[in-house]
Amino acid sequence: MINQIFRRLISKWISLIKIRNIPFNNQHKLFFSSPLPIVGAFITGLCLSLLFAACSSTPTVNAPNPSATSVSNSASNAKVVRFGYQKSTILLRTKGVLEKRLAPEGITVQWTEFQAGPQLLEAMNVGSIDIGPVGESPPIFAQAAGASLTYVVGTAASPAGSAILVPQNSKIQKVTDLKGKKVAFQKGSSAHLLLVQALEKAGLKYTDIEPKYLAPADARAAFVKGSVDAWVIWDPFYAAAQEATKARVLIDGTGINKQGGYYLMTRKFVTENPQTVKAILEEIQNLEEWSKNNREEVAKTLAPVLGIDVETMRKATNRRTFGLVPVDDNLINLQQGVADTYYKLKLIPKEVKVKDAVLTKEEYAAFSPKT
Repeated sequence: MINQIFRRLISKWISLIKIRNIPFNNQHKLFFSSPLPIVGAFITGLCLSLLFAACSSTPTVNAPNPSATSVSNSASNAKVVRFGYQKSTILLRTKGVLEKRLAPEGITVQWTEFQAGPQLLEAMNVGSIDIGPVGESPPIFAQAAGASLTYVVGTAASPAGSAILVPQNSKIQKVTDLKGKKVAFQKGSSAHLLLVQALEKAGLKYTDIEPKYLAPADARAAFVKGSVDAWVIWDPFYAAAQEATKARVLIDGTGINKQGGYYLMTRKFVTENPQTVKAILEEIQNLEEWSKNNREEVAKTLAPVLGIDVETMRKATNRRTFGLVPVDDNLINLQQGVADTYYKLKLIPKEVKVKDAVLTKEEYAAFSPKT
């Protein structure tokens, strides 16, 4: 059998040379005229490799992919969890709870930081990360762009944790004064929705202001230089700007924001790794409960990590509401309202059906922690 394989290999090799018009030069002659032990060792080794492969057990047939709408009950397949995060949710990485929980299962965690939710979901859509927390708006823009994602669990609303800021000496005193003004914010973020809702409450239209779509770092630079008249932002950027720039709060989300954000995953990850998802959400819930009862320690832990003084971090921490919220009909309806608002304003190209990115009640029950 080896001789047959040997002859086929030589025949194939010479045919390849002819097909590619490679001259049969002295180097090729040298190969074939080399002492038999050299040529024989090379060819025999190659042939044996092929022989062992050919004589191995019956090839494994690839199992069909899990249903896109059904969570498997089988053991998780992932060996790496690629986690996207923002500065507002950096505590999860800092405490290292996921690594401790998943290590015994042979699963590691890779972390990637993003300035805001839209960038995080862009990475998720192209397959760079598996999971990440965002506000209520980024999933709507992502769905409108055709992204395949899944709402896994909601986070409690923190209305006081985001605000519209103006310079300390600004003549702008109320939201109606924003008419005709340049307002900076991250497009498709929770800040975007806060602005839309605040304008509507004040009787203004979205077209009454001049939006400047800037990521947090760029928005802050523009705000400090006076290139924009107002800035809509969330903690901890919000608290840091208050301290460093002495920015004045025009209005915060109190009485406006009704929902928090979400942890989202790729549909593939959540359906193929239910046990890992369950472990992740349990650790997130535990950390949320710990944070709720240890706010001072949270502030002291994050201050050096974020390069913010403890007092500023304490302010941001005290404005936050900790806890997870199940993805139920109430939350889906609130999120659908967000989608409808953006479509009405022609800020997304098509209508979005939030239910297209949710699972069934039974599927959520399989991995969701008690909230």
